[in-house]
Amino acid sequence: MLFSQGKKLKVTLLYLFVLYSDQHSAQPETGQVKGIVGKSLSFPEKVLKSGSLLYGGLGNIAHVYPGKQSNTNLENRFKNRLHWNNVTGFFTLTDLQIDDSGVYTVENSDEEKRTHTFQLTVYYVLSKPQVTVHDNSPCTVVCSVENRREVTLSWYRGEEKLNQTSSPDLNITLSLPLKVDEQNRDSYRCEAANPVSKETAVVPNYCIESDPSKVTGKMYSSNVKLQISRQYQILYETISMVELIL
Repeated sequence: MLFSQGKKLKVTLLYLFVLYSDQHSAQPETGQVKGIVGKSLSFPEKVLKSGSLLYGGLGNIAHVYPGKQSNTNLENRFKNRLHWNNVTGFFTLTDLQIDDSGVYTVENSDEEKRTHTFQLTVYYVLSKPQVTVHDNSPCTVVCSVENRREVTLSWYRGEEKLNQTSSPDLNITLSLPLKVDEQNRDSYRCEAANPVSKETAVVPNYCIESDPSKVTGKMYSSNVKLQISRQYQILYETISMVELIL
């Protein structure tokens, strides 16, 4: 009797484990999708006859009914930006904004009800970083760019990454200094990157002059020309005064 009860208990536990495993594995996975500010994005899950699009805590933001047009004006913030294509079956969000980021769920009721969840993250396209020279001897530069979501700022020499910075504070400008090696001055680049864009900048020419004396020579030559110009001006004014006296 005890053996029979123990066997039944094992079978029951095994059944519960299998049932839990099936339910756990049946949970829909969340797909990661990326968008760009001002661009459009289509959620890659078709709804051809009936279904809904849900967003975060707002719930339904669009409905598709059999034999009827979709209703995509349920939430003012998405008005005239959320569309459903009856050919492709895709919901599309246009003129993306940063605060459109969040969790979207497509509920498809065409045949058997199924759901697909997407985590949308919207990014800015980055501007070109700026490189400024702080000192010429030795050449010291600073690369900077406006901080955005998930931006990294890096210095490279050839394919070697020298240093990198990032910050969760989106109200600052990212800056990264670099002391340039005189033997490799023309191989440096600064790179700003996020998941949707990448921009680069190089060290200014007057800081990567292979012969530092040329920079000094150019400055000396400019000073000499300025002095000569001033001497000519003084001579011209003197001659003019003499002519007036005579």
